[in-house]
Amino acid sequence: MRTRKAVITAAGRGTRMFPATRAIQKEMLPLVDTDGLVKPTIQMIAEACVSAGIEELCIVVERGGGQAFQEHFRAFTDDEKPVFAGKDWLLAEGEKLASLAERIRYVEQPSPEGFGHAVYQAKAFASGEPVLLLLGDHVYTGDPLGQMLAAGASSGGSVTGVRVEPESGVSVTGIIKGKATETAGLYEILALQEKPTVAEVQALNTEGLAASTYLGHFGIHLFTSEIFDCLGELIATNRRVKNEFQLTSGQELLWKRNPDNYRALLVAGERWDIGLPDEYLRTLAKFGSLGPHSQVLMP
Repeated sequence: MRTRKAVITAAGRGTRMFPATRAIQKEMLPLVDTDGLVKPTIQMIAEACVSAGIEELCIVVERGGGQAFQEHFRAFTDDEKPVFAGKDWLLAEGEKLASLAERIRYVEQPSPEGFGHAVYQAKAFASGEPVLLLLGDHVYTGDPLGQMLAAGASSGGSVTGVRVEPESGVSVTGIIKGKATETAGLYEILALQEKPTVAEVQALNTEGLAASTYLGHFGIHLFTSEIFDCLGELIATNRRVKNEFQLTSGQELLWKRNPDNYRALLVAGERWDIGLPDEYLRTLAKFGSLGPHSQVLMP
């Protein structure tokens, strides 16, 4: 199964990063990339998608929230070009933004009704094709996107990226109970639950993992188009969790409909979340340490 399209959700308010997010979306917060250039987080994600082989991208924004992204992902105007004359590297970066702009489509989430509801807005963009689903405030080291696309190509079905989570972290992520397959790192899904309690997670233990550790969502999914049918059913029947349409509910329905066509992949790599102040600092330090300015981080 070949995956050409990616969906990036960027419709949250970013309240935990206030007041920086008063005027801009958290996905526009800057990072120093490994090439030494300062980029908004959403650009780093878009570039990673293209490098992995994705051809078309859809950014899901809040109502009226696309302007900041569109202003960033665009070509230089004729008035701007003279200002940057002689700065070849800068003009080249502008051309990259213009090239990315040609790949990006925006859809709005008309009301804040949950992650699953935001993802559903990309149904027309998917147009029956599989999609790689990413969060607009997560960046990665390693090559998780390539691993996910390869797993989807070999399995022919949906894949959820997972990592090993300690018991102390299960209440903030989705947890999957898996059974190892013959393919290294690929698991058959036996059960899944969003943010279980420590008591509930005991039933989600995956054989072969260390004691008190579990398979938790990594922040990347690869879905066949059937996920949109599942989310549409939840919305049509008003099946909410904590008054929101959850992606995990759609995943559970997808799995129940066709368990043999949905797998979990233990991803090699690290996830970095810019949506919290402390995690944002860690992300800045990590990516800074990998680039040409790393010496400034030395004591």
